[in-house]
Amino acid sequence: MRDQLPMPPKYSLVVPFHDEQDNVRELHQRLSEVMTGRYEPVEFIYVDDQSTDATPVLLAEIAAEDSRVKVLRLRRNYGQTTALAAGFDYASGETIISMDGDLQHDPADIPVLLETYATGNYDIVSGWRQKRVDNFFLRRVPSRVANWMMAKLSGVDIHDFGTTFKVYRRETIKDVRLYGEMHRFIPALAAWNGARVVEVPIRNIVRPGGKSHYGISRTARVLFDIITIRFLMRYMTRPLHFFGPPGMIGIFLGAAILVGLFFEKIFGHDIFVEHGPLLVLGMMLCLFGVQLLAVGLVGELLTRTHFESGADPVYRIERIIGSLPAVEIPTVPPERPVAAKKAVR
Repeated sequence: MRDQLPMPPKYSLVVPFHDEQDNVRELHQRLSEVMTGRYEPVEFIYVDDQSTDATPVLLAEIAAEDSRVKVLRLRRNYGQTTALAAGFDYASGETIISMDGDLQHDPADIPVLLETYATGNYDIVSGWRQKRVDNFFLRRVPSRVANWMMAKLSGVDIHDFGTTFKVYRRETIKDVRLYGEMHRFIPALAAWNGARVVEVPIRNIVRPGGKSHYGISRTARVLFDIITIRFLMRYMTRPLHFFGPPGMIGIFLGAAILVGLFFEKIFGHDIFVEHGPLLVLGMMLCLFGVQLLAVGLVGELLTRTHFESGADPVYRIERIIGSLPAVEIPTVPPERPVAAKKAVR
């Protein structure tokens, strides 16, 4: 067993796991070989996203063997984004490295990312899987389309938003609040805060063991996330600017139709017989416009509530193995028991 580190770690490796018993030990061995002696002091923060196989047992054994390892076990299966958020919250290194726990990211690529990061010109160095080994139609084609859309809508010119393999400046990632399935949008969210992002080619290798948690069903969810991120980046602090214009257009068009029909009624026309559908359209446009304005105003109120009140953490910790620094997270009541369900990863 190694002695406790005499000084705070310079590097923090954050890896989320969910049912990865076939890969846990090999991944830690390979990470240790890369980091030991070259990138120290280092800490390994392994987040167990409520695995149901032998993953938690193996992680506990690794933590007992290597004091640099800290294990966070979440109270339920929250999904990859939340697991990463927990790891980032507890990471204390100046440089934070994140990657998947399925061995499709090669630890030997870490020096390549850190070499670019060491130039000091960038806050995030993101991996780029130039040569994908996934299924062409089920994974590569949808991924290419989604990445193209994300680049265009976010304004961040990178090719691979989906990979978790990244190097972060501590201050940069601490400023990004993650929830839902937003981990793939970290470069966009960080760039919105002024971070400098660069992309470095990495290897994409075949998963050696276990079963992938991803499938074609996530494509639709990614499209919704793209719309969400676009809204957050442009209108998060001014939602009325998003809902207001179409609302005002609806009100003005509806009002114009109703005023025209009103004058027709004055001159003796039976508008219910001659212009019944047009009357309904005018009323619906006015109602539609008022509703959009109301949604925008409610959004403005919620925005101010969000910024003026402390935000609760999006996860709960079941147990911690290893010594971790204190994290300033608002105190919240214990989470109510929930029915077991499978989170999307």
